Amino acid sequence: MFARSPVLNQSGPTEFVFRVFTAVPEFQALLFVLFLLLYLMILCGNTAIIWAVCTHSSLRTPMYFFLSNLSFIEISYTTVVVPLMLSNIFGARKPISLAGCGAQMFFFLTLGGADCFLLAIMAYDRYVAICHPLHYTLIMTQKLCIQMVCCAVGLALYLSLQLTSLIFTLPFCGHLREINHFLCDVPPVLRLACADIRVHQAVLYVVSILVLTVPFILISVSYVFITMAILRIRSAEGRRRAFSTCSSHLTVVLLQYGFCALVYLRPQSSSSVDEDRQFALIYTFVTPLLNPLIYTLRNKDVKGALRNAIIGKAALDTD
Repeated sequence: MFARSPVLNQSGPTEFVFRVFTAVPEFQALLFVLFLLLYLMILCGNTAIIWAVCTHSSLRTPMYFFLSNLSFIEISYTTVVVPLMLSNIFGARKPISLAGCGAQMFFFLTLGGADCFLLAIMAYDRYVAICHPLHYTLIMTQKLCIQMVCCAVGLALYLSLQLTSLIFTLPFCGHLREINHFLCDVPPVLRLACADIRVHQAVLYVVSILVLTVPFILISVSYVFITMAILRIRSAEGRRRAFSTCSSHLTVVLLQYGFCALVYLRPQSSSSVDEDRQFALIYTFVTPLLNPLIYTLRNKDVKGALRNAIIGKAALDTD
């Protein structure tokens, strides 16, 4: 669609290093501990959701099937970035090869794109549940749910492969290049190319529109119909219950799409490298961390399943 196979035969082996957050040893140690704790919280929170959905029959519904897949993607998404990031926080920066940088970019884009597509699928699930409740089980079959998740991952794989392949056909000047970021993301890597990148930037915008704008429009349309259906509910309690099933998802959508759009859809002339790093920190750490918190704190079914599991584990330990 966009490019041929990547050409990695640059003149001599090309390696990249990431720019450190700070050169002050005390701040480096503080950032290491902070990011490590956030990463462990992301792993524990999302793993708890997956475990609750897999072990409790009451949560084996399409909504929680999608939620468990979202949690798995969030775990994989942060794991692609954070371990390497932690190893480079301190002064002795470890170089990453051209192929290694390309691999990280590919998996980062794939998982990020699948995340965005899955959020759109979850919006459709809420639309069917609220606007067509009598036909919900007939429409949202297990087969359809699996097919939609596979399509989301497959489309994300295809788009990220094309974009990564296109970027790594570029020549990169010099042997060791510094990426002003903490991961091999598209905009900072493009800045290191010693060639005309206008076509590559145009392709980046096209892919960003497909991954961010189109799903966000579909989510917005779904929520227009959802809002209209909720307003037709006569009882205040019924409206509150219907809205509560959507508010968690809507919060995650606004965070994920908002900050990703600020990085990938802004004109390069108006973008700041430091701002891009700050926004990337938010969708690398904050969104995956808030995802389990939002869904568990605002969802009585998930809270009940986790509470019963904890009580049951405590009873077994007592016996």
